[in-house]
This record gives sequence, C-alpha cells and structure tokens, in this order.
Amino acid sequence: MSGSWGALWPWEFQVLDWLQGLRGPWLDQVMIFVTSLANHGELWIGLGLLFLCFSRTKRLGASMLLSIALGYVTGNLVLKNLFARSRPCWIRQDVWILVPVPRDYSFPSGHTLVSFEGAVCIWSYDRLWGGAAFVLTALIACSRMYLFVHFPTDILGGLVLGIVNGWAGVRLANMAKRQGEIPDKEI
Repeated sequence: MSGSWGALWPWEFQVLDWLQGLRGPWLDQVMIFVTSLANHGELWIGLGLLFLCFSRTKRLGASMLLSIALGYVTGNLVLKNLFARSRPCWIRQDVWILVPVPRDYSFPSGHTLVSFEGAVCIWSYDRLWGGAAFVLTALIACSRMYLFVHFPTDILGGLVLGIVNGWAGVRLANMAKRQGEIPDKEI
C-alpha cells in the first residue's frame, strides 16, 4: 500500500533513525509489548467498559467511550483516508520491522490518539491515575516511532486530536450527567 506523501521534513527520518540506534533485544520486546497495549484501542475500550460497571466511575467510562468513538470517526475513518500518508516502513523498507506492517495510512497515529483520549478522560477525574495514564500514553506514542510505523508528526497529530476528543468526551459525559442520563456519584 502506498500513500500520497511521506515525511513532512527531513528531521522526521532523522528522529526515526536515531531511535533505530537504540534498538536491542530487551528494548525491542518492551516496545512490542507497550505498543500492543493500544492495538485496536482494546486497553482503553476495556477500561471504559469496566468504569461503566461502577456507579462511582460510570461518568468516567462514558467519557472514555464517547471520546474513543469520536476519535475512531475523526482519526481512523476521516483523517487517515483524507491525508493518505504513507508510513515510514512503506517508504524505507530497509528497516527491520518488529510488528506486522500496518495496512492503514499513517496520519494521525491511532495508538497515540486512543491513548491520549483515555489518559485525558482519566486525568480529568483523577489526577494521580491520570498522570500514570499519561506516562503509559507517552511510552505507547514513542513505541510507534521506535517500531518505525509512524512519523513524529503522526504522533503529534494523534496527541492533539486525542486531547481534543478526550476533552469533548468529558464535556459530553458531564452534560449527560447534568441532564440525569448518567447516574453516578460525584468524584
């Protein structure tokens, strides 16, 4: 598969090449594991569904699932196809890829998008757990570049859209709470 454009600036491949210099058996396995946590958004969707099960966290679960749905539509269905950006591993096939080569376009990073959506929602309800979620999110975002499947600007796009969608999910869940559609205790 080929997209209509690749790296925006030469420094993007320089960053990816620098990250390739860090590769080693131990770090390779860590990055493969970290990136797998956000495959298909399963971790974040699972947490959202789990939070929905308890009255104390029902609004958090609703905000996460709303933001993830919004991100799927805006990021995966619209922007990826609108921009049709090639992945670094499609352009430079000389780099050994440690994960299956993704078949969808590169911009924005879906792993980064869903992770920031989840982290923003968690942070808006609990700063301590939200901070931990942001650390995990940063590791997931870095793993996508380390694994040579995203450019830095793909990560930046996923980060910005994830923050916006996370904030929107929280706002929508709070509006539903005020209208009595989500009964839960105040956090």
